Amino acid sequence: MSARATPSRQDDAVPSERPLLLLIDDDEAITGALGAFLERSGYRVAVAADGMQGLTALERERPALVVCDVLMPHLDGREFVRRVRTGDAVLPIILLTQVGESWERSAALDEGADDYLNKPFDPQELLSRVRAVLRRSGSSAQPLRSAQRLRAQDLVLDRTARRVWRADAELVLTPKAFTLLEYLMMHPQEVHTRERLLSTLWGFDFATSSRAVDHRIAELRRVIGDNGAERLIETSQSVGYQFTAPVVPG
Repeated sequence: MSARATPSRQDDAVPSERPLLLLIDDDEAITGALGAFLERSGYRVAVAADGMQGLTALERERPALVVCDVLMPHLDGREFVRRVRTGDAVLPIILLTQVGESWERSAALDEGADDYLNKPFDPQELLSRVRAVLRRSGSSAQPLRSAQRLRAQDLVLDRTARRVWRADAELVLTPKAFTLLEYLMMHPQEVHTRERLLSTLWGFDFATSSRAVDHRIAELRRVIGDNGAERLIETSQSVGYQFTAPVVPG
């Protein structure tokens, strides 16, 4: 791989209005195959082999979104995110993390990543995440990721204080239920499968019973009083759950 991040060779034939993605990974097999897949899906792709090359690439041009591995030489993905966020609060970043390391996924969000995906992953799922993050980042001047408070109707979640209110009454949630509500509110209008919620929030794979998610959803609905005709959290039959109400910083 080249010592510096360069757009893939197909770029000369691709219209400039196609969004540019920066793909950062030290595995050439991944960048080659994934870069080609993303290009076929309608994007231009630039590639960097580690976080340092990624930072250099950002000095030359601004991509619409960055997909970045966590475990890399010279500068890893988490440090890359920290350095980017010191000067850019809104550039969308998706981190590729290792299966089973739940602390790493939590740290990814805390340090400023917009989303994360476990390795190994289906390229089609990454494409769906890219599209979803781009939709979210374009819908608000202040992304939900960088907001201290999230608001949906009369429900307010304070991410820093780890507190929740509805109609000015403070609610008491278990730590797992709070984490689940925070995640759903940061990714509104998206259907999340039970498997994905188990993996990203609990660090479990699908071999673990998905009833853990159902129990926490039931707890959330009970505590926030989400039992009316128009629920904030809806069940997608046989799939999972989604937070259907619009969410804004505040």
